Parts: sequence; structure tokens; C-alpha cells
Amino acid sequence: MNLHPWGNYSKATYDVHKFEQDLGLLKQIVTANQDIIPFGNGRSYGDSALNKKIIHARWHHYFLDFDERKGLLTVQSGVLLSEILDIFVPRGWFLKITPGTKFITVGGAIASDVHGKNHHKEGCFSECLAKFSLMLADGAIVGCSRDQNPELFHATCGGMGLTGVILDAQIRLTKIKSQNISQKTVKTKNLEETFAAFETYGNDPYSVAWIDCCSKGKHIGRSLLTAGDFCDDGDLAYQPKPNFSVPFYFPSFVLNKYSASAFNWAYYHKVKERITRETVDIDTFFYPLDAIQNWNRIYGRNGFTQYQFVLPKRESFKGMEEIICKISEAGKGSFLAVLKLYGQANANYLSFPMEGYGLALDFKVQKGVFELLDKLDKIILKYNGRIYLAKDVRVKKEVYEKGYPQIHKFWEIRKRYRMMERYNSFQSQRVGI
Repeated sequence: MNLHPWGNYSKATYDVHKFEQDLGLLKQIVTANQDIIPFGNGRSYGDSALNKKIIHARWHHYFLDFDERKGLLTVQSGVLLSEILDIFVPRGWFLKITPGTKFITVGGAIASDVHGKNHHKEGCFSECLAKFSLMLADGAIVGCSRDQNPELFHATCGGMGLTGVILDAQIRLTKIKSQNISQKTVKTKNLEETFAAFETYGNDPYSVAWIDCCSKGKHIGRSLLTAGDFCDDGDLAYQPKPNFSVPFYFPSFVLNKYSASAFNWAYYHKVKERITRETVDIDTFFYPLDAIQNWNRIYGRNGFTQYQFVLPKRESFKGMEEIICKISEAGKGSFLAVLKLYGQANANYLSFPMEGYGLALDFKVQKGVFELLDKLDKIILKYNGRIYLAKDVRVKKEVYEKGYPQIHKFWEIRKRYRMMERYNSFQSQRVGI
């Protein structure tokens, strides 16, 4: 069976074991196979959920319980965030933490410890996670929380599926009074203004910036920063928007340095005023790319990779400026470049965010792009940054592990529970975790 990651770069044929509700069958699958990895809805960009043998857990997807008084929702790990929104937004509840796509499973959100536009205020997905159950390498099922098996909790959140199969989870939702967001867009002229805008609007619950990574000279780092919060107008009539679908893979020549530069110029100049204000719905604000099904096909059959990194706050401006200049000089600017302000790091061993600024960029797989990313790796290490595994398909072991000071704790957990004999991915074998 062919399962492709979202970046469409890693392609192979896998031995897929579909898991729905039979935990006895799952135990047989786990204990009978080595080098197997859980797979959710295929939205990881690289090879973090791929191996020769895969446990396809998307259809382990029942809703189990909801405590209306506490806002605690219990679901199986294959439930999509979109399925939660469809049911609970009309009831006045929203995800406390959500990434830029709603088409990921709860299990995937935990394994990647995803974050969103409010990390500077609320942190990663694990902050809304009360507890979960996990099938270990020997088929045993254990409960995990900050009080029960805390080391397994901290290893699994951000652990990229390498500690076991997440079965179900209890997450805290947040109360809302509207499906609408009061949004402001701030147009900045350069990176200095962009950083200043993040600090100015740092009290807004949600913020993110699209950055023109093709700009040069005095315009380096010019951006459109969007910040916002939920309205209180009582409109909870949430209806997911119909999606436009990209019907085929674009020819490789369509995306090039000239089309990237033209797109970035047009996107930046579509906003005329320094500050604009409008009301938008949940999907427009949180999930703009979800409006286009199969948008990954735009990058062609050779696929793409997303390069996402974060730098410590005191190093962020200088490091970000150097990296954007390097990308601009190489003529391989990204169509999608997202800049975020991050809050404090959490206690999980391999969670990505740290206090500082991070950038995510999409690069078409083509001649010279991995060599460029190798050069960017050196800059990131120079400024004590780190790379996000959920988006990665090529980082080297020596680069990755330098960014994660608690990686030895993760190794110890993997060894103690004999997880290395059971749960592995192409990515874990590449980066040595």
C-alpha cells in the first residue's frame, strides 16, 4: 500500500496494518513486528510516520465522553481536529491549542506536540492534555499524565510516535462566544518593524506573520502580521467551507524563483494600509490552507519539504536576518513563509518550541535545495536554535540532537521500555532517536 507524507517526497511501498477498535489485534500487530510506527492522517510533511511497517490508526476514531462543566473531551486518537470543531464550535467550544491545519488526528497532535498562533500565551498541545493511554512495546496499556507515569507523558508528547501507540486522550477545550475573529493586519517595511509589531501586539491571544523571504536590501523581512481574538457576538453557526481541490500535480517549471518573487510581491502589496481591521471566521483565520484540498500538489511530483526552526529570543533578530538574506541570495524563496513568536519551552523532552522567534518555509525539492538547507542548519546551530521534526525529511543526526538538551532523557526512556526494538520510523533511524 502506498502512503505518502504531506510533502510527497518520501515515497515507498509499506506493509500497512489497519487498526480500528480491537485492542487484542493491535497487541498482536505490535508484538509481532519490529520497526513499526503509528500513522494518523498523513499530514506530517516528512518521514516521521513512515517505515516499512505501519499501524494505520486513523479509524480508531470514536468520541467517548464530554464533561460540559469542565470542558474535558475524551476521544480516541484517530479523531480529527476538524471532527471536534464540527461538533463543538456550535456548542460554544474551541480547541485551546490548534495548529495551522485541522486535518490532523489527536494522536498526531500529541506525538508532534503541535502549536499554533497562541504559543506565546498558551504553549503547545500538551498544555491542554489531561491524560492519555498508550500501548507500549510489549503490548501493555498504561495511563499517562503529569502525575501518572510522568516520564512517559513527557517522552510521548513531542516523541513522534516512538514511545508507542496512543489510544485515547482527554483534552481541555476552551469556551467561546462566537465563530468569528476580530482580526487586524499590520503591514511592516522590514524585519525590524516586524519584530516590533510582534512585541506591540504581544497581548493579543493569537498572532502570526507572513514574511516576504524574496525581499532584499532595506526591505528584508517585510511582513504582514495578523493578530486577533474571538468576537463575543453570539454567532456560533459554524459551517465548514467547501474546499477547492488541486486536481493534479503542477509541472515542475511552474514554481521557480521568478514566480515565487512575483507571488511574494503581489501578496505583500495586496494590503494597502499600514493597519487594517476586519472580522473573519474560524477557518479563514486559523486554517487558510485547508480551503484548498491537495494544495501540496502545487509543488509537483518531486514534492517539497518544510523547513521550520526556532531561535532563542536574544539571538532571533540577528539570526533571522542572516537566514533570510541567505535564502534571498540563493534565489529559492518560499511561497509560504510563516514567522511566529514563541513562549517558554515546556518540560517535554523533544517538544520543539522555545522562547524566541521561529520561521517555517516551504521549499520545492529541486537541485541545490538540500545544500541550501545544510547551510541554514549551520546558521541555526550558530545561534543555538533547533529544527522541528514534524516538518523534516533531511536533517542530520548531529544537527538535530544539538538543539534538544533533554534528548538523553528520551533515549533513556526508549531503552528502558525496549521501544527501540519495536517503534521506529525512517526519521528516527536517520536522526538517531
